[in-house]
Amino acid sequence: MKTVEQLLRLKPAGVVSVPLQASVLDALKVLAERNVGAVLVMDGPHLAGLFSERDYARKVALEGRSSIDTPVADVMTRHVHCVTPTDTSDHCMALMTHKRIRHLPVLHNKHVVGVLSIGDLVKDVISEQQQTISELERYIHG
Repeated sequence: MKTVEQLLRLKPAGVVSVPLQASVLDALKVLAERNVGAVLVMDGPHLAGLFSERDYARKVALEGRSSIDTPVADVMTRHVHCVTPTDTSDHCMALMTHKRIRHLPVLHNKHVVGVLSIGDLVKDVISEQQQTISELERYIHG
């Protein structure tokens, strides 16, 4: 079981974010350019919220809002569950499952240091399982 800090080391450095003043269209462009499902919404150096494809589908498209005219601040998820670098991958997986979320910002001393996605955690689980299988095969075959 890895810590969040160990998982972040396996990812490219940096976080994908937009400023609080961005429009939904600006945020969608960032999602597409970076090939991600969510961006952090930042108020200067502080985390203000998270905007995801789910937010777009439920709060913009289904409500008939304009992506150009709607500020991301109006439709972002404001109550964002976060983890710290010392939390474990098991804790993150349990939190994501229980809260039905796909992205966890990582905060250290109230500053964003990364983001973990459900894909990051699944990749780690698969890697650990493959390692266990290899060790068992080596043991069985001597």
